[in-house]
Amino acid sequence: MPEIEIVPSIDAVPAEIWDALSFDGIERHAYLRAVEQAGLAGFAFAYILVRDGETLLAAAPAFVTDYAIDTTIGPDHARLAAILRRLLPRLMRPRMAALGSPCTETLPLGFAMNADVAARRQAATLIVDGLDRLAVREGAVLVGVKDVAAADALLMASVMGMRGYSRMPSLPIASLPIAFDTIDAYLAGLSPGTRRDMRRKLRSRGDVRVERVRDIAPVLDRVMTLYRDTLARAELRFEELTGAFFTGVLREMPDHAVMTLYWHGAELIAANLLLEEDGLLLDKFFCMDAARGRALNLYYLSWFDNLDYCIERHLVRYQAGQAAYREKRRLGCQMAPTAIWFRHRNGLMNRILAMAAPHLAPAGPCEDAA
Repeated sequence: MPEIEIVPSIDAVPAEIWDALSFDGIERHAYLRAVEQAGLAGFAFAYILVRDGETLLAAAPAFVTDYAIDTTIGPDHARLAAILRRLLPRLMRPRMAALGSPCTETLPLGFAMNADVAARRQAATLIVDGLDRLAVREGAVLVGVKDVAAADALLMASVMGMRGYSRMPSLPIASLPIAFDTIDAYLAGLSPGTRRDMRRKLRSRGDVRVERVRDIAPVLDRVMTLYRDTLARAELRFEELTGAFFTGVLREMPDHAVMTLYWHGAELIAANLLLEEDGLLLDKFFCMDAARGRALNLYYLSWFDNLDYCIERHLVRYQAGQAAYREKRRLGCQMAPTAIWFRHRNGLMNRILAMAAPHLAPAGPCEDAA
C-alpha cells in the first residue's frame, strides 16, 4: 500500500533514485540540492515522497514561506493590490506551503517510469495529501501548487478540482526551437524589420569579450552586484538568490551548468547562468549593468551568443525563461502555458481569493529586460 513520507532534505533520497523518476527537465536532484543549500531568506524546504515499501513511486519538492501575494502581481493590478493590502493585510501575507520550488521553471513532479495513468493519478493525489499535511504541520493557511506545466495540467486538474483549489494562470515559458544551423539562417526566419534591427545591434559584438566559466569565486562579488541591480529593476519577483545559489549550482552540476561572463575592457558587465542537458539549453538567470549593457545591446548579444552555443553543441531547444515576452516573441520564441493552483484553509478567505484570482494573476510579464 503506497504511503506518504515528508523529509526535510533531498539528501534523504539518493540522487540515482530521485533521478530515476520521470521528471521533465534538468532541474532534478543536483539542482534542487543546490537550491536547498543556498540559504534563501524566508524559505524552508521539504520533499514529499510516495513509497510502496522500499520503492519510490513519486516525489516532488515543496517549500514553506510567508508569501506576500502582491509580489508577483504585475503593474496593471497594482492599485487593486494596494487596496487589498490596506483592507485585508493578513490575507495579503499568509503563511504558505507550496508544491514546487521557488527556483524551478515548472513543478518538478516525478513518477515511476512504468506508472500508467491511473497510477500517476493515485500518486499525485497522495503527493497533494502530503502537501496538506505539510501545511497543517507548518501552520500554513495558504496551500499552493506552483507553475504546473502543460504536460501535467490535466493530471493536476483532476486531482485539485474536488479539493477546493482554484486555478490561476502563471507566467508562460518562452522557448526557441533550434531549427537552423547558422545565425544567418536564424535571422532569415525573422521579420525584415527585426532582422535589420538585430544586425544593427550585433555591430557592438566586437566590443564585448565573452568567457565561460564553472568557477565564479574570483568574480562572485561583482556577479552579486549585477544580480541585485537586476532584481531591483524587476517588476515581478518572488525569491532573492544568494551567492551560494550560483556557486552551488555550478558545483553540484559540473557537467551541466556554466556561467557566461561578459566583459567590456576590464569590467564585468553581465553574467548568465546556463544549464544544458539532452539537447536543451536552459537560460536560468541573466543579470547586467543596465547603463553599459543597454549601450552595448548586451541583452541581444547574449541572446545570439546562446544561439551560437546551441548550434555548436547541436542542441535542439533554447529555453529562455519568464520575462521580456514581447522581445522573445519578436525573436521567434514559442510560449508554453503554466498554471498555479491554490486554496486558503479558511473557507471565507478561500472564497475571497477565488473571486480575486482573475485580477491578481500576473497580467503581463516584464517586457523590457533589455
